[in-house]
Amino acid sequence: MGTIPHEITIDILGRLSVKDLLRFKCVSKPWCSSIEDPYFIKLHLSHSLKTNTNHSLILRHREYHFFSVNCDSLETTHILNHPFGEPKKSIQILGSCNGLLALVNHNDSIFLWNPSTRESQVLTSNEIEFASPSPWIWFYVSQCSSPSIYIARSTYYGFGYDPISDDYKLVRMVQSCGLDDEYFHSEAKVYSLRSNCWRRIKDVCFYLKFSREFGFLANNALHWMVFRTPESRNKELVGFDLGSEEFRFLELPDCCLDEAFLIDIKAMGGDICLTATFRDFSNVDVWIMKEYGVKESWIKLISCYKPEFIPDSPFAVPLAFSKNGDKVLLFIAYKCNWGSRSDNFVWYDLGSQRVEKVEIRGLPASFDVDLYVDSLVPLNSNALNDQQ
Repeated sequence: MGTIPHEITIDILGRLSVKDLLRFKCVSKPWCSSIEDPYFIKLHLSHSLKTNTNHSLILRHREYHFFSVNCDSLETTHILNHPFGEPKKSIQILGSCNGLLALVNHNDSIFLWNPSTRESQVLTSNEIEFASPSPWIWFYVSQCSSPSIYIARSTYYGFGYDPISDDYKLVRMVQSCGLDDEYFHSEAKVYSLRSNCWRRIKDVCFYLKFSREFGFLANNALHWMVFRTPESRNKELVGFDLGSEEFRFLELPDCCLDEAFLIDIKAMGGDICLTATFRDFSNVDVWIMKEYGVKESWIKLISCYKPEFIPDSPFAVPLAFSKNGDKVLLFIAYKCNWGSRSDNFVWYDLGSQRVEKVEIRGLPASFDVDLYVDSLVPLNSNALNDQQ
């Protein structure tokens, strides 16, 4: 029996799941070498992204329990053991990119984690370069020049991949401000996985008003909702280009400037996706920015008046398109205790506008959800340098 050409073997392996590939590394040394090759890792990731395969949901329950659900089947949950290992300590996902998750705990310690390969790496600690109060609280500060001021700290994070430098970057913005205009401090830093170090970048041209927020990745840029001035009441969308490391504001649809809407914004299918929900929950609109940075390219993807699939005033959050793009997976989140109501998922058919409930075994009653792609992307900086 003839030997299968190497190119055909690689093409076949590139279509398999990470779980299968990790198992097939034991077949032979040549197979192990091929699967660990940086070129193959990128090839496998590219195929998964282009075909919308090998994707999973990651659920966070009670702040420290994690579960995964395969998006190809959406049948059952699987327990994930996160790298922090501390029981009953709050852990949040601050970003997801190419199969890598960035996690932050209650002490602002940060881990990078690949749930598929179970690799993890703690980021080098980096102190804030100005005197700042502890997060989450307001407190009294006495100064000679000012009898009393109140100070709060805001910390915004984001995590993504820069294809120009072939590097994974984590952004941290910190601001401390008080009611007294004389007190304001701000800094922005970028962590590079390739160099395994932090560096400071130029200060931001906007204001952060919440204790902790996480950005989302779209079009090779990280995005947050911020305030242009300290007096602003309306939040605006700002993007951080991971290549040029420059900030820019992006315009939202005109209707979203109305305070009658509750706004949720994230990425879906690689584009910016905005969900506008009326404050009386009578209507839900979903918008997509088809051409990055162009206001006129916003299109309304979904518009539902008194949608039956979200009773009792929850929030509908779009997560992903189906493989052929004719359906949208929606996360139905109940932000409060709604009795017997539990968080769940539905498929929304864009053509018929019909809804199909998704039945997943082992689903907890309440949870946060993120989407990630199963990949072989390594974490250590030496492995990244080998890919150049």
